[in-house]
Amino acid sequence: MTVLTSRADVPTEAPARYAKQLLSHLGRRTTWTTDGDTSSAEIAGGTGRVAVGDGVLTLVAEASDAETLGRVQHVLGSHLERFGQRSELTVTWTGDVAPGPTPPARGEHRRPAEHG
Repeated sequence: MTVLTSRADVPTEAPARYAKQLLSHLGRRTTWTTDGDTSSAEIAGGTGRVAVGDGVLTLVAEASDAETLGRVQHVLGSHLERFGQRSELTVTWTGDVAPGPTPPARGEHRRPAEHG
């Protein structure tokens, strides 16, 4: 089976803090396993990895097809960009499919309306 992979290296002065926030938030729906500085989980039909580096937070999306890869990219990238809005974090994907900014949500994957 072919596995498509894309990666985003996001420079930040606080990679561990953003990783913790991202994993905590996404951990409400999925279980993360951690090995050293890298955590991984099944996300949106594919696999997502979050790795803490020196001054960088690396996101990796893997899936068997382009549509699923886009969903994994969206889940990881859109949440990180939202959490890092004040620091102007930008996720730019490179790799097998759709290099560029985080793909927009499709259909049922849209963010629910805010209550208030």
